[in-house]
Amino acid sequence: MPVEPLPFIEDFVPQYAGAVTQFLYFVAAFVAIYLLGKVVVRPLFDRVLRRRDLDAHARKPLQRLVNFGVVFVAISVAFGFAGYGNFLTSLATIAAAATLAIGFAMQDVIKNFVAGVFIYTDEPFRVDDWIEWDNNSGIVEDISLRVTRVRTFDNELLTVPNSNLTDDVIKNPVAKDKLRQQFLFGIGYDDDIDEATEIIVEEAENHENILNDPGVTVRLTELGDSYVGLKSRFWIANPSRSDFVKTRSEYVQSVKERFDEAGIDIPYPIRTLNGEVEISGSPATEHLE
Repeated sequence: MPVEPLPFIEDFVPQYAGAVTQFLYFVAAFVAIYLLGKVVVRPLFDRVLRRRDLDAHARKPLQRLVNFGVVFVAISVAFGFAGYGNFLTSLATIAAAATLAIGFAMQDVIKNFVAGVFIYTDEPFRVDDWIEWDNNSGIVEDISLRVTRVRTFDNELLTVPNSNLTDDVIKNPVAKDKLRQQFLFGIGYDDDIDEATEIIVEEAENHENILNDPGVTVRLTELGDSYVGLKSRFWIANPSRSDFVKTRSEYVQSVKERFDEAGIDIPYPIRTLNGEVEISGSPATEHLE
């Protein structure tokens, strides 16, 4: 639909009245839609992200997408409102062809981008979580829409494409508020199982970082060649990699020291070799004169 020139513009620049009027309509519509998006859509979207407890740096890529969407919608509506219909149709055709070409050339990028969106929505892990995948492990330092950066326990920084973390199984030991651990203690066949079990339970209950509820459990699980295996299962709260390693180390050390005081042996494998050694060949003879 053609746009009627504004009277005051027609009086001053009659030959360009229609074009100037269309431009003013375009600017007015663009500003109105953009301000509406900035005042209404953006704060509403931010509120939704905060309700999902996303970190500030994790919200930035999504906020940029919303800003881009607001600008795109504002331009599209402004084109239509100003009567630039033919130009908008041509622009859409060119954009569609360019999108198809770029899509074929950037399949991996798009795949990682979609995977990043799923990571934000499904939240299999978050920043500062300890994760394990495909024989790798570390602490998540940053999540973007294309890659996730993980700091290994050897202080190496891994930049992982998001699709690698959504296509494979991800282990997140700290997804919940507590983590169960286990350790196998071996005692000698001549040692008292009940006494050893009591020591294992007491040292778990005495450790400040091991939970009393659920409490520690000890079960006889193995009868090895040289030892009786007592497996201890215990829980720690608010787990992290460093807390888990430190707590288990202190717990095992305290049990070992109590075993030593009680005379309970932690045996090690002993191998006895039986057989004969045969030396072939003629013995050397030394003649003395």
